[in-house]
Amino acid sequence: MTAWLSVLVPLLVMFFALGMERVESKLRESTVRPEELEELLERPRPDEVRALFRQGTGRALELFRLRSRNPRGRRSDKRSKAA
Repeated sequence: MTAWLSVLVPLLVMFFALGMERVESKLRESTVRPEELEELLERPRPDEVRALFRQGTGRALELFRLRSRNPRGRRSDKRSKAA
């Protein structure tokens, strides 16, 4: 029994470490730059605040990035094209 435990415990620790490495790599890819988040929180728009409240930081930053790509701050959806 002791022999099985001495083999099984290191294997479990190794697999746990490999799993945590995968989780860490996914978290590293989805990090947000502090400057970008600060700018979002300094000058938010109502739709960004709504997205932050309902769907979380990811969606709010998506909307913010779309806004910052468009220099005039205009929407590029169908409603703005019709107007």
